[in-house]
Amino acid sequence: MPRGSSPKRERQYEHIKESAEERGESPRRAEEVAARTVNRERARSGESRTASRTSTQDMSSSKRGGQRSGKGSEGPTYDQLYAEAQRRDIHGRSSMNKAELERSLGH
Repeated sequence: MPRGSSPKRERQYEHIKESAEERGESPRRAEEVAARTVNRERARSGESRTASRTSTQDMSSSKRGGQRSGKGSEGPTYDQLYAEAQRRDIHGRSSMNKAELERSLGH
């Protein structure tokens, strides 16, 4: 983790690393995946000094996770959509259902 990382990013890094190791990744590969994911999230939220175009414009990790969750065509969960709406500061999100969140996020 980079110097000055927040405790939240430290926890996120450890969680991703542990998940990758549980899936059978080598410890070194798990560390790489975790670091890249956390760095991408830091770039998206403006926490890093520099950011590549793919870090800021590619599909978010939470959206990608929702697509890989094995739920077929249902896509991301309500909680994942709500978290993305919260990150984007979409007003009225607390009273929206899943379909309304999807529309407001452009899914």
